[in-house]
Parts: sequence; C-alpha cells; structure tokens
Amino acid sequence: MKTNFASFGMKLKPFYSYSSNSLSTLFRLLLFRSNPFWIQLSYFLTISLVGYLALSVFSKPRTDNTLSFMPKELDLFFTSVSAATVSSMSTIEMEVFSNSQLVILTILMLLGGEVFVSMLGIQIERSKFPKHQVSTSNNHVSYSHSTVDQIELKGISHSRPENDDNPNNLIDIENGNKLSSDIDNNLYLKHSSIRYLGYVVLGYLLVVHVVGSALVSSYITLFSSARQVLKSKGIEIQTFSVFTTVSTFANCGFVPTNENMIVFKRNSGLLLLFISQILLGNTLYPSCLWFVIWVLGKITKRRECSYLLRNSREIGYDHLFSGLHSTLLALTVFGFILVQLILFCSLEWNLEAMDGMSFYQKFVASLFQVVNSRHAGESVVDISTISSAILVLFVVMMYLPPYTSFLTMKDQKKVSINGDIGRKNNLLECFILSPLSYLAIFVILICITEREKMKSDPLNFNVLNIIIEVTSAYGNVGFSNGYSCKRQLKLDGNCIDKGYGFSGKWSSEGKFVLIIVMFFGRLKKFSMEGGKAWKMS
Repeated sequence: MKTNFASFGMKLKPFYSYSSNSLSTLFRLLLFRSNPFWIQLSYFLTISLVGYLALSVFSKPRTDNTLSFMPKELDLFFTSVSAATVSSMSTIEMEVFSNSQLVILTILMLLGGEVFVSMLGIQIERSKFPKHQVSTSNNHVSYSHSTVDQIELKGISHSRPENDDNPNNLIDIENGNKLSSDIDNNLYLKHSSIRYLGYVVLGYLLVVHVVGSALVSSYITLFSSARQVLKSKGIEIQTFSVFTTVSTFANCGFVPTNENMIVFKRNSGLLLLFISQILLGNTLYPSCLWFVIWVLGKITKRRECSYLLRNSREIGYDHLFSGLHSTLLALTVFGFILVQLILFCSLEWNLEAMDGMSFYQKFVASLFQVVNSRHAGESVVDISTISSAILVLFVVMMYLPPYTSFLTMKDQKKVSINGDIGRKNNLLECFILSPLSYLAIFVILICITEREKMKSDPLNFNVLNIIIEVTSAYGNVGFSNGYSCKRQLKLDGNCIDKGYGFSGKWSSEGKFVLIIVMFFGRLKKFSMEGGKAWKMS
C-alpha cells in the first residue's frame, strides 16, 4: 500500500511542479502587467475597509470621560479612509475613540504612510528578478537565469562547435562570454542594490519611529505641563507617543486630543520633535534618504551604495533622487518654509491664540504651523482665526505635491540625464484632466450637496471654507476651518461646538464625495501630468 502511495505521489509530482510554476507565472503577469494605479487603489481600499470593520468591532466610547456619543457607520468608514490615506480629515472627535481604536488607527496610518507603501514597491521591484543563485568565490559571480532571461541573452552567448579551430570563432566566443558575464554581474549588482535599498528604508522607518516615540515619551514624562494634559484626558503616555509619532512621520495629522496640538502650543521642545519627524517623513524624505545612503557608502564602502547613487532611475524607486535633485528639493522645502514663516509672523504674531506666550514659544509655534501646511495638518492655532491672506497661502501649499522643487532649465536637463524626470505617454493620459480641474469639479459637487446649508448658514458654509476643506483632503493635509455655532445667522440653542473638522457638519453625500477626494489625493501622483493635451490659445 505504501508503495502504491509513493508511486502515486511520484506521478503527481510533475503536476504539482507545473501547477506551481503556472500560478507563479500568472501572479507575475497580474502584478507586473497591471497598472500601478489600480494596484495602489486596491491596496488603500482594502486597508480602509478592514480598518472600518475593526473600528466597528471596537466601537465603544471611552468610559473614563463620560462620553456617550456613538459614531455613525459612515463616520467610522470616513475616519478609516482618512487614516489609511493619511489625510486626517475628521468627522468625529478624537477623544471618543477607545484605546483599542487608537491602536487600530495607528496601524492604518503606518500602513498608509508613504515610506511604508514605498517599501512594498521595493519588494515588488525585487520580485521582478528571476529566481537566482549567487555564489561568490575569488570575486567571481555566477548568475543562474530563468528561461525568460535566456531569451533576452539570445545571440550573445554562443556554443562552440566541435572540432572548430577557427581563431575568429574563438574570439567571438570569448567576447560573447565576456559580454554575457558583464550582463550577469550588472543584473546581480542591481538586484543586490535593490535589496540593500529595502534594508536601508526599513532601518530608516524603524529608527525614526523607535527613537521618535522614545523622545516624545521622555519629554512628556519630564515636563509636567504636557503630562498633566494627557492625564486630564485619560490618555496613556505610551499610547500618545506611539500614535502621534506614527501620525506625524506619515504626515497624517491625527492627534488623540480633540484640540489637536493646541493644548501643547507652549511645549516648544515637543513641537520641535514633531517638526523634525514631519520633514523626515515627507518633503525631505528623498534628500534624507540620499544622504543616508551616501553616509553608509562612505562608512561601509559597499558597491550597492555607489550604484544606488549613480543609477536612481534604473532602480525604479520614486523617492530616490540624484544628488543634484535632492539638494534642489531640500533648498525648495526650506525656501517655502522661510517664505511662509516670514508672512505668518508678520500677520499673525499678535494672534489672540498666542497671548501670554514668550518670543521663543511664539516663534516655534509659528514654525510648527507653517511646516504643517505641507501635508502634515497638525495645528497649534484655530485655523478659522487666521487672516484670509494666510489661508490662501496655506491653500497653495496644500495643493503643491510634496516633492515640488525649483529647477532651472539647465538643472532640468541634468536631472533628466540622471533619470529623475521622464515618463512615457499613452492615449489614456491625453484624456486625464489637470489636478486643478478635478479640484474645481469636487468643489462644485460639494456646493451642490450642501446647497441648502449654504443658504441657511452662509457664514459657516461659504465657498472659501469648502475650498479649504476639499484642498486639504486632496493634499492629504487635514487643515479645516471647523464649524462655529457663533457664526450661525439663526442661532440654534442645541448647537454645541465640536472638536472635529468642518466636514463633520456635512451631509452624507458631501462626506462621500470627500472620501473620493481623499483617495484621489493619495493617488495624485498618477494624474500630475494630466491636462497637457489641452492647448489654451
């Protein structure tokens, strides 16, 4: 009987092998031939739905602060999408969430952060290489290719016929073997460099989160003013530290307090910690990554580091720029911060929210506010109290992509040679509108869904507030003018000011449109070249 089973198993072994290879080939075709837009959209939709289900399961208000409000299902899904797309648009007060729900939101923000998502892209890029075996001995590398790569090398490798003593044939064979060996070495080095890049990004992610959480926790433990705020709200120090660090690095903007960072506006040291995390996780990430790889190359002398710095385009990692592009990006980021800081301090230095603060505290708070206008969304002042000129400036900053940089025509040519700019166009892209066009469409849709409230409550539901909310969702920022009962023309005695965004007062249709805007904003890199088919002449 055992012999029969063994014989039967041997017969099925080729079938298993064939099935395994077929499934592997099918997976590779689906993964590598699919449009990256649909892959990422499916990813964000999936984690948003899973997050919504998890939030629903633990949908119980905290019992330590007499909160009895139970969120609606749409608001839970809205919050899950907001965390997964790192938008921090809110329709629910943050202190309503239980500790378990805060953990779920932390996971969603981590999974939705740009650095973490880019790590998945590195793994996909690695899996494009065929299975191989690498052996090193005396600086010799052997690379075993799959059938696909053998086809690519066809015509390069030649087999020597028997009894062929023609010297020209020998030379051709030697040259062919040498060329094939060079290709093997380059493929191996590229694969090794991509794998090394994955380790560098993973280390970058872990170091910032671990060190950042530890520093935030230490600060709150040492300074009683910050510690007392969390104690009064029933928020654990460790939960706050991890949650806020993940949110800040992902540039989400969620904070476990209803007032966001307003309650910490005098804790300048804490604000400086968060400023560094904001820059490390978004606008300065390519520049910092290039610098980390450069330092590692100087220390370790690994070939992978020099290969990564020289071949940014071939690696296929969107966040790896050339040295020139990284430098120009850093200069642009600091330039935007400087311009905003000068204007903000000039117009808002005597803002009522900053009364009683020292010069140093005002300066750090102002710096924190303008840094957050580029995709982070945390705030130390009520946005609705800021002058219209600064609000318009913030709208422009929220609209700009995170890696916007100033390049002269000469620099653009150099960067193009280094491989940071360049994209193939197809017919579908000709029908894609510009991002500004989509924003106009979304604003019009919101004005339609909220038209009745715009008539009855025009001071709250005005076009400027809607534009700020939509632009903030598109930029995945989280800034909001909020809703104020004092601005009502017809005072409602039951109206209570809440610590959530303006969209919290919208209709279900308006919230659904804003959910689409958040997804669209998270994937805006796929539409940045849109609208070029139109000629305005």
